Amino acid sequence: MMTMLPISALQTELGQLYEGDCLNILKSLPNASADLAFADPPFNLRKSYSSAMDDNLPEAAYLDWCRCWATELVRILKTGGSLFLYNLPKWNLPLGAFLMDRLTFRHWITVDMKYCLPIPKRLYPSNYSLLYFVKGKSPSIFHPDRLPIDCCRHCGGEQRDYGGYKDKMNPKGVSLTDVWTDIPPVRHQKYKRRAANELSLKLMDRILSLASNPGSVVLDPFGGSGTTYIAAEILGRRWVGMELDCAPICDRFTQIDKDRENMYKLYENKNRLFTKHSLRLRAQNGFVIGKYRIETSMSNHELDLNALK
Repeated sequence: MMTMLPISALQTELGQLYEGDCLNILKSLPNASADLAFADPPFNLRKSYSSAMDDNLPEAAYLDWCRCWATELVRILKTGGSLFLYNLPKWNLPLGAFLMDRLTFRHWITVDMKYCLPIPKRLYPSNYSLLYFVKGKSPSIFHPDRLPIDCCRHCGGEQRDYGGYKDKMNPKGVSLTDVWTDIPPVRHQKYKRRAANELSLKLMDRILSLASNPGSVVLDPFGGSGTTYIAAEILGRRWVGMELDCAPICDRFTQIDKDRENMYKLYENKNRLFTKHSLRLRAQNGFVIGKYRIETSMSNHELDLNALK
């Protein structure tokens, strides 16, 4: 039985943000109403949040809670819609198995993140798990970004020898894989909006670009600092969000131009074969472009920037 939605804590032309328990709010959303669902729940690591939520549940209780909101996300997704679940590998193993009975598995994406503290008698943890599922047999929307060639940051030379295949490479860049090593953690105070960890704008841009179109409905039940909603707003996606304490998100929206500037910087090097920095270094150090085709990537880059205006 559906319940009434609370009064929104924030409303824009594209989105609605609700303050309250995500389970109660999710139950009030209609079936098959979202094109993309992204979930970055608390990791149950005894972290302190402004909402004073309990981040130290027994393992069974934590997984039961996760299964409850995951079930709601499956219900709310449209057929062909995508679900991304971001968590520690420890939790995504059982939650992935749970979702595989309800959705079609697409990818286990490894997100390299080297800012965890070493744990005695264990390997150094340096990645998060991003599970990608689709409702139905195949996604309705799928257009992954392409990445620039990995070049030396000092001289601009390619880190990998592409040999005789240079003229065959896509001028928009290298194909995206299921290992993402280029997502920076949000550490600098200039970009952080709260004491707890928060998502990278680059990560959310990549997910939204891959599995949604302008006008698509994006659902995120764990607002955090609001990165999903900010990215959706800038990229022209409709969005629905919720959080126990919406004050940091509302404050961030009053300064959205700062995130817009950061998004512009991301798009300067998006879907092109060489970054602007690499091209400068290559010119300075005598590396030629050779058989690489880069003209098309330049024009596409400009089109992408125009889409953000």
